[in-house]
Amino acid sequence: MALVVGCNYPGVPGYVLHGCHNDALAMREVLITRFGFDSKHVELVIDKPGSPIMPTGANIKRALNKMIDRAEQGDVLFFHFSGHGMLIQPPYAPKEEEVIIASDKNIITSVDFRQLVNRVPKGATFTILADSCQSGGLIDKEKEQIGPDTTPRNPNNTKPRMIPFQSFLQYFTSLTGNTSTDIGTHMVQVFGDDASLMFHDDPIKTSLRPLKPDEGILLSGCQKDEYSDDLTENVVKPCGAFSNAVQMVLKENPGRGLSNREIVMMARKILKRQENEDQHPCLYCSDRNANAVFLGIPTNPPHA
Repeated sequence: MALVVGCNYPGVPGYVLHGCHNDALAMREVLITRFGFDSKHVELVIDKPGSPIMPTGANIKRALNKMIDRAEQGDVLFFHFSGHGMLIQPPYAPKEEEVIIASDKNIITSVDFRQLVNRVPKGATFTILADSCQSGGLIDKEKEQIGPDTTPRNPNNTKPRMIPFQSFLQYFTSLTGNTSTDIGTHMVQVFGDDASLMFHDDPIKTSLRPLKPDEGILLSGCQKDEYSDDLTENVVKPCGAFSNAVQMVLKENPGRGLSNREIVMMARKILKRQENEDQHPCLYCSDRNANAVFLGIPTNPPHA
């Protein structure tokens, strides 16, 4: 089962992207044609005007929870997000926090993803592919397998999917009339129960622990101090640099089962080949899942 989300944020000044819908459509196609997903089990949600379901924070979390509720041992669960991401740091949040930004500007945090992963049945896998800025570590407490790169960056040659945090905070301050610098205060005031678990005084927050063995797998478009590019030039269609690199990796290796580690390392090589030195895809998961086949059923499911 899969949830594929693309947020272009049409009509939202300062937020508009161009490639995210194309990323989502391409991913849906490859899930069906290459990986054998039933089209009925691949939910596509994009913020195209007139779409019956918009990728709001509440709708994304609702769809992910529904998918996990239906999962059984041996199932393959997948979430692809193409859109804006952001890193929030103290004192603006209780701790450093990687987030994705939904179409309604609600944010889904690494704490939310940790809780989702903790609910995945033993023997099932949950893979997240995040093509968004500062997405390294998006599953809280997940082990880093392929992490920071020291290659010098060229910030003058990018069209990053970047939202400055101060402008994000100012937007919500204008909505709430609250002068607090704690973004959680604003998110709860605007979104109520649909705000991230991180911002609620809930005992579940203090009891979030990775299950062992852990089935959460994150392939992120960049590390937490980098920005993912939105490609609009020298491409057939606008697209996200990481999403496009993954599509190229799959096309260049037809019929071959690639591991999660191979997908990330090959995507890095493609970005370098394209002279993109601005982002370095990362991998976060258990040692076993690092070498497991991307979107493959575990060969040795853990015992309950």
